[in-house]
Amino acid sequence: MPIYHRLGQLPPKRHTIFRSPEGAFYYEQLFGTVGFDGMSSLLYHIHRPTQVKAVLDSVDLRPTLAVEHNIMSRKLVGFDVPPANDFLNSRTPLLVNSDVVVGVAAPRESLTDYFYKNADSDELLFVHRGAGTLHTLLGTIPFVSGDYLLIPRGMIYQIQFDATDVPEGTRLFYLESTSPIYTPKRYRNYFGQQLEHSPYSERDYKLPQNLETHDERGDFVMKIKKEGILHTLVYDTHPFDVVGWDGYNFPYGFSIHNFEPITGRIHQPPPVHQTFETKSCVVCSFVPRLYDYHPDAIPAPYNHSNIDSDEVLYYVDGDFMSRNGISPGILTLHPGGIPHGPHPGAMERSIGKTKTDELAVMVDTFRPLKLTNQAVGIDDGVYFQSWRE
Repeated sequence: MPIYHRLGQLPPKRHTIFRSPEGAFYYEQLFGTVGFDGMSSLLYHIHRPTQVKAVLDSVDLRPTLAVEHNIMSRKLVGFDVPPANDFLNSRTPLLVNSDVVVGVAAPRESLTDYFYKNADSDELLFVHRGAGTLHTLLGTIPFVSGDYLLIPRGMIYQIQFDATDVPEGTRLFYLESTSPIYTPKRYRNYFGQQLEHSPYSERDYKLPQNLETHDERGDFVMKIKKEGILHTLVYDTHPFDVVGWDGYNFPYGFSIHNFEPITGRIHQPPPVHQTFETKSCVVCSFVPRLYDYHPDAIPAPYNHSNIDSDEVLYYVDGDFMSRNGISPGILTLHPGGIPHGPHPGAMERSIGKTKTDELAVMVDTFRPLKLTNQAVGIDDGVYFQSWRE
């Protein structure tokens, strides 16, 4: 997502002296990925960003696996995962491999008592239900239901939920990726700009605004996830002390409702729904759209073989026409190695229909997914037989 953005005060030339009005030095920090080869931003801090007062306890967050070699199609009832007060404790990993973690969360409380940084992975949070504000050291991003929040690895953040927005509670679907999450390259030109045939444009992004600059000393608790271990550190100064920054590496939001579907005379393959990509997976958005308009079109997807990827579908809203017995908050896993397709009767029902109101998020991984104990606990156990006549 190569978009240049800037907030706050900046010196006219990078890597040069930059002082406050009182004459104190501001401290420059390069915030980059893929060594010095990926996208980066330059940050200017009131205090050195390296001041660690104490290193406290560590907690192992690596999930316990229940099924390491899976060939069974699964139906996981995501809303059966119970809410938890703490934001991190509420995050429940369900499907994992060496590249990604896919899970759900139902946090009761905002993340305000400490700061969090994922040093392992980019994070993609999909807000199924809820609203609030993502607070980062590069600015704030308000969000509502249907928003994706892309948080680059190493980004320090807190998250504030509007408690009164959803009486039934906040619900999130999330992805952690060890490789950077980008927009699909086929939708970008040589310079990185979204092309005219892209299903969304840069105008649709929610970029960081309202840079929050705190000049405070004290004990600031920072929790850092590294190699699956959550370390607790104490910083001398408030992490949000950036007076200005510019560059290409920053968090942003994007609403699934701003994804413009690509349609045709006959059924279009899943890549037309692609929204994000990494080296290890792709993320697709299924949104309300007109059906195929060939007079003999079959709107339901054809049976197809999952040979190179495991497919995860997270159902958000509406009537997902190719499945029976699906409701919001359910995840289905269609593993590589066996074909899958519409449920019995779905193909026939789709003929003659002109549109769909379905809303779903799909993650296709290029390595097989393993099931955690939590996933097995919400598996209906019979989904793999649901294609039998």
